[in-house]
Amino acid sequence: MRMLELTQVCAGYGDLRVLFDINMHIDKGEVVALVGSNGAGKTTVLRSISGEIKIKSGGITWFGKDLAAMPAYARAEMGIAHIPQGRGVLGSLSVTDNLILGSYTKRTKPKREELMKTVFEIFPILWKRRSLPAETLSGGQQQMLAIGRAMMMEPELLILDEPSLGLAPIVVDEVFRILSGLKEQGKSIFIIEQNLVKALQIADRGYVLETGQVILADKSEALVNNAEVRKAYLGVV
Repeated sequence: MRMLELTQVCAGYGDLRVLFDINMHIDKGEVVALVGSNGAGKTTVLRSISGEIKIKSGGITWFGKDLAAMPAYARAEMGIAHIPQGRGVLGSLSVTDNLILGSYTKRTKPKREELMKTVFEIFPILWKRRSLPAETLSGGQQQMLAIGRAMMMEPELLILDEPSLGLAPIVVDEVFRILSGLKEQGKSIFIIEQNLVKALQIADRGYVLETGQVILADKSEALVNNAEVRKAYLGVV
């Protein structure tokens, strides 16, 4: 049984159609990348999965259960953690309070201390800055906080929208090192990333999205070596 599956999904905003008959899936323990140019509809795919927008047609299932009619909070309680573009940390709250907000479900509240201990072990810098307002953290540290807050949900699926956006190259390397570590732990990850090489280095498979349609789906190694993909996203002829 598929963990997550999208079948013929069409979605958009008002009368604007953004996604056209999207088919994709993620199995438990997989890391899957979604790549494409700006405006291709990548973020809309993630919003459709997490429940931020309602799909217009098609279906989304979670371990075989219909997900499309469920509100966003119910999807979070089922184990879908969505880290939006821009990280979305609450700047006036402390690092610790931001993490606490991630463990609000009935399933995770009893495990809050244990989950926070795990987050601080993965991100020692957050432990050092646990009492500081989140707005005082660097961009890279805020991204770590956003990932840590999502991990407080003890998610079945971690969804990341452009985790490298606005970060220095050395910080990007650190973020992807952390994601590689989560992959080794068997975490399921769905990642949007314009940095094709970084995304496909940690992904098992990938989808290429253009103008709201999946134009290519393959294993990561095959996508990196695909001449058309390399030309479009790496500038390599």
